[in-house]
Amino acid sequence: MKKILIVMVMLGFLASASYAQKLNASKVPAAVKTAFAKAHASTKVNWSKEEVNYEAEFTLNGKETSEVYTAAGVLTETEVEIKVSEFPDAVKMKLKGMKVTEAAKITKADGSIVYEAEVKGKDLLFDAKGNSVKK
Repeated sequence: MKKILIVMVMLGFLASASYAQKLNASKVPAAVKTAFAKAHASTKVNWSKEEVNYEAEFTLNGKETSEVYTAAGVLTETEVEIKVSEFPDAVKMKLKGMKVTEAAKITKADGSIVYEAEVKGKDLLFDAKGNSVKK
C-alpha cells in the first residue's frame, strides 16, 4: 500500500511539473523581454515557462492572448482566444455535439494555423479542414 502511494505521489509530481510554470519577469531572458516589448510596448504581461520556451500571457484587443518565445527571443507561436462560432465550418462539424469550454486560434511562426478546442479538459487541435493535428 505504501509503495502504491509513493508511486502515485511521484506520478502526480511529474504530471504537474510538465505543465507551464509561472515565472517572475526577472527570470525571463532579456532577449525574450525585448522581443515582446518591441511588439507590445507598455502591455501588462504574465510570464510562464513551457519546457524550454517562455510564454507571455496578456490581453490584446480585449482577447486573451499568449505568445511563445525561444530563449533567444524568437516568436514561435501566437494563441488568441476566439468564440466557437469563429471556428472554420469543418472544425465545427468535428466538434458537433461536444461541449467546448475554451476555443483558440494558434498561428505558428511559419504562418500555419491550428484551431484548439478544449473538450472535457483535453485540448483538441485541428487544421482549417477539420483534420486532427498534434501540437
